[in-house]
Amino acid sequence: MPNQPTKKRCQILLLVFVSVVINYLDRSNISVAASALTEELQLSTVEMGLIFSAFGWTYASLQIPGGILVDRIGSRLLYSIILTLWSIATLLQGLINSLIILIGLRASIGIFEAPSFPLNNKIVTRWFPEKERATAIAVYTSGQYIGLAFLTPTLVFIQDQLGWRGLFVVSGLIGLLWALIWYYFYRDPEDHSTINKEELALLDKNELSLGDGKKQFQWFELKQAFVYKKLWGLYIGQFCLGSTFIFFLTWFPTYLIDYKGIDFLKSGVLASIPFLAAFVGVISSGLISDYLMKKNVSKEVARKAPVLTGLLLSTTIVAANYTSNTALTIATMAVAFFGTGFASIAWVFVSTIAPKELIGLVGGVFNLMGGLSAVVIPLAIGYLAEGGNFEPALLFISLIALTGFLSYVFLVGKVERIELEQQE
Repeated sequence: MPNQPTKKRCQILLLVFVSVVINYLDRSNISVAASALTEELQLSTVEMGLIFSAFGWTYASLQIPGGILVDRIGSRLLYSIILTLWSIATLLQGLINSLIILIGLRASIGIFEAPSFPLNNKIVTRWFPEKERATAIAVYTSGQYIGLAFLTPTLVFIQDQLGWRGLFVVSGLIGLLWALIWYYFYRDPEDHSTINKEELALLDKNELSLGDGKKQFQWFELKQAFVYKKLWGLYIGQFCLGSTFIFFLTWFPTYLIDYKGIDFLKSGVLASIPFLAAFVGVISSGLISDYLMKKNVSKEVARKAPVLTGLLLSTTIVAANYTSNTALTIATMAVAFFGTGFASIAWVFVSTIAPKELIGLVGGVFNLMGGLSAVVIPLAIGYLAEGGNFEPALLFISLIALTGFLSYVFLVGKVERIELEQQE
């Protein structure tokens, strides 16, 4: 009787999930520390705005270089390096008194985190057979929603006990410890000593050699990431998907307090509800998508249906303009953010459509587009909501989500891998 396949890929997925949670811990701790930090360092709101935006600019601008690194450096070594570097930058924030240095440290976190999500996608592509990949992507992607929903109270507690400087030091130490754990436990499938041949046989042999570091970068490859209509469909869709996420990450609490008149403490509890809805959305989307794949439903339905459904649900955010009832407002926001979570398995298309030689590079461009939403959308909402009226802003977010839906319908088309054009 043949042996059953081992489940080492599930252990690897747990490593990636925790890495995503730590990633978002080090992105969001600045928002918790902001009030006390502003008071002690006597910073203006403009100066705090510069601090908040520093991460986004470098993170977005370095997605393509980060993707190139992912294609050429082993996952075990690269993740250990970037985890160490962004954790050191996080820790150092608790030791400084200079605005310029603080901005520099926030920017450096964006630099060092830039390869992380292309790297997550590469790891899952190598470790999971295609019929399980959407669930795996959903699980690690859910780390960002879990982080935002549950880590904030933990960060508040740490700051209450140790101050804002202690918050950064503890956050950095957690990341440094995790970098050691990652390096000790992570291996690629073919190098893992305890994976059995039955589990290895489940994996796509064409994916096992992705980005093994032996292939030199060629400039014509950069062009390949931009010449295909399918890839532009993914890029536009990711910008649109990121736009709803960024609204909730930045302006949502202000919307509840200033426009809906909800008490500050109460708003903290209410704000967590849409994040929990998004978490349910992303997990259920991955499970449904992989279930359909296992039932031999076409990729066009199994992979695209959750993303299309999620983007359509995200457009319902505009319905909050037509109610003054707090419960209905939160319910509307929860449905819209559930839709964002439900569509968040979009990374599966990078695994499925991108040329196999350029998984990291295409993932970098894909994540760049999501990162650009973090630069564009907060500024656009600030302009549209000038004077405290958020109705134009919610209409704008709804139309952006609709644009993402249309991008997947008309640009992505058939779900199949692109064969890389060879240089003449």
